[in-house]
Amino acid sequence: MKDGSRDAPAARPAATVVVFRRSATGGPAQVLLQERSGAMAFAGGATVFPGGAVDLSDHALVRALAASLPQVAALDPDDAAARVAAVREALEETGLIVGVTGPVTAARAVAARQRLLDGDTLGAILADEGWAIDFESLIPFARWCPRQLEARVYDTRFYLADVGTGALDLAADATETAHVFWASAQDALDLADAGRIRVIFPTRRNLERLALWPDFATARAHALVTPVQTISPWIELRDGVRWLMIPSDAGYPIVGEPLDGALRG
Repeated sequence: MKDGSRDAPAARPAATVVVFRRSATGGPAQVLLQERSGAMAFAGGATVFPGGAVDLSDHALVRALAASLPQVAALDPDDAAARVAAVREALEETGLIVGVTGPVTAARAVAARQRLLDGDTLGAILADEGWAIDFESLIPFARWCPRQLEARVYDTRFYLADVGTGALDLAADATETAHVFWASAQDALDLADAGRIRVIFPTRRNLERLALWPDFATARAHALVTPVQTISPWIELRDGVRWLMIPSDAGYPIVGEPLDGALRG
């Protein structure tokens, strides 16, 4: 039984970035997570990866770069704009700069973020700071487009990025984000199972997939050989119980759960 996809509203393009850092204790790599404000209409109070909707300015920056950079012109423009959005949203929501080349300091990151919050475009900030989008450093990982009538519909591309190791200054933006933190994928799942954080269905499936890999290098290698397909979960009946399901060939170790227990937004 499909999930009302024919009548769902048009999906808005969005981007999410899974940011890795090496653990200081030698354990599994950690990923950056944020608790969304409870006032948000979509996934309010849920713990998610940084991300948000793709803006017109993201497309405009891609068009400007493609005019002079063949490597950008060769990219699918929607994919390229989503990578720009991933960089922009990570900076705006957490204060972290990922996916750029050029010297970055904590002070410059703080100033760049404030400019974004004040309404400057990412393109203007990059030009002034001497930074450039490193498109190849953002690794396509997944694409989710849940088609449910009771919630906003986003067509979200997921990317992997790596910031290496060391202490990084992070701060919630105090509007959309209530808290930001680092945790291994398995630790995040354990926190969710203990009721200490709330994760929606796509986040849980992606955390389970990420927990298979101990570090960015192995997760990246997995992503590069696993074709990205658009995942639109559906409902099917199993022994009289309704389950929310995803395809079995998209790289995920767990492909469904009973609908009654699935958090969907």
